[in-house]
Amino acid sequence: MQKKMIVLVSLMLVLTGLLSACGSKKEENGGQTSSSDQTFRMNLTSEPPTLDVAQVQDNVSFTVLSGLFEGLTRMDAKGNIVPGVAEKWDVSADGKHFTFHLRKDAKWSNGDPVTAHDFEYSWKRTLDPNLNPPAPYAYQLYYIKNAQNYNIKADNPNHISDPNQLGVKATDDYTLDVELENPTPYFLNITAFFTTFPVHKSAKDNPNWAAEAKGYIGNGPFKLASWKHGDSIELVPNEYYNKKAEIKLTSVKFAMYKDPNTELNAYKTGQLDWAGMPTGSIPAEQLAKAIKDKNPELNIKGIASTYYYLFNNTKKPFNNAKVRKALSMAINRTDLVEKVAKGGQQPAYGFVSTGIHGVKEEYRTEVPANFFKEDVAEAKKLLAEGLAEEGLKSMPAFSLSFNEGLHKNVAEAIADMWKTNLGITVNLELQEWKVFLKNRQSLNFDIARSGWGADYNDPMTFIDMYTSKGGNNDIGFKNPEYDALVKEANSTNDQQKRVDAMAKAEKILIGDNMAIMPIWNYTSSELVKPYVKNYVVDYSGNVDYSHISIEK
Repeated sequence: MQKKMIVLVSLMLVLTGLLSACGSKKEENGGQTSSSDQTFRMNLTSEPPTLDVAQVQDNVSFTVLSGLFEGLTRMDAKGNIVPGVAEKWDVSADGKHFTFHLRKDAKWSNGDPVTAHDFEYSWKRTLDPNLNPPAPYAYQLYYIKNAQNYNIKADNPNHISDPNQLGVKATDDYTLDVELENPTPYFLNITAFFTTFPVHKSAKDNPNWAAEAKGYIGNGPFKLASWKHGDSIELVPNEYYNKKAEIKLTSVKFAMYKDPNTELNAYKTGQLDWAGMPTGSIPAEQLAKAIKDKNPELNIKGIASTYYYLFNNTKKPFNNAKVRKALSMAINRTDLVEKVAKGGQQPAYGFVSTGIHGVKEEYRTEVPANFFKEDVAEAKKLLAEGLAEEGLKSMPAFSLSFNEGLHKNVAEAIADMWKTNLGITVNLELQEWKVFLKNRQSLNFDIARSGWGADYNDPMTFIDMYTSKGGNNDIGFKNPEYDALVKEANSTNDQQKRVDAMAKAEKILIGDNMAIMPIWNYTSSELVKPYVKNYVVDYSGNVDYSHISIEK
């Protein structure tokens, strides 16, 4: 994910011990035999659910796609927005009209030129109300004139059926005109995000274009060389990429080790060059040991990302705000981060993460997350009241679902807290990543784990998720006042007014309704071999591996 970088607390822990080398020199160097072997290897944990830029919504897919595509803009190593496919752009005085001028040397991985028509096609495809399945991130394009009324068809008296009325048009092969509904200060950041990437015209005749390596066409620094489903993915340089001289790697190899212990062992024995975030994880006990021992290969950095649980707001008794509040108030977040996660995370009492810009300081500094407090006695009282309101005498059986990784340990700890503090028992369900995402999207769950990293540096990247018809609203939360506040924040260029509106919306989401249960703000913790140079972990924890070099 490419986003505007901000300065966050970074920590390089210099230690020894956890990964002491053993065996051959090849193993010590992670299997790399010389600097001429420019292969980088990391773990995805699971199969990417999709590599279609209109359908993608998870970090596993994002990590692969970041090497396969480039948007109109991109983020440089310092976190600044710089030209991508667009070499320059003009912005009108009112901030509502952008004209992007595309570079003429940008090409697809099959050699075709990348044109403004490819962006227009991609954006209109994402917004198409008949796209099946619907694009979960379509709302990221709602800044464009008429986009929301074109995308939302059901129960929308203002629906627009003609895509030519959308505020995006290629006026020639290398000029893209974009008209916005309102001034959007961070719109250039949006043009570096996956939803705004171009799609090759061949997708019109091939609905399965993103399902296999064969025939897959991207425009980024790498191309998809192989995709062994459930096993591995390999990327190799795109010979048509206009900045190909900057690419040092000859191969990026992604494994799919589901178990964190297997991932760590693969790192220790030289099968991986990178272990941990953003798509893998280090076992909590081993992470704690690495911190204690000051392992020099461990990097820890605060990132703009929140770990939380989803409540199915449409399902009894989780449709009751008192029940949701009780479950949230009955857990101990400090114990979870210190005794379970053990990676320097910070307890979260709001949805918007630390590290996000406000008006003059961080949003979280200007809007303290004091929407609720942990209080077991109050939780018991609220649970009893909420159940009574639903005509229940006791908490019915329910399930907590999660995917592979640390999430199982977290779920077990929270389930124990609920049992100890509230006397309720929960069934734990470990699900495969693709199935897990599908169940969440279809509201086929009771409570489910989730995490959200910033797509761009503004509180709105969190707040607009839970509008009534938001594509990533997988809890069934609907609140007209909340929707109105999001609309208000999107209708002004005054940052103070925007922050005030978003703060009110967050209070409705968390303080009034506890529609979701914040748990912690993430840190990015990864083990990286010392010969891996020039990688970037951005402010939300995503890795840019496009400029990595292997140096001995």
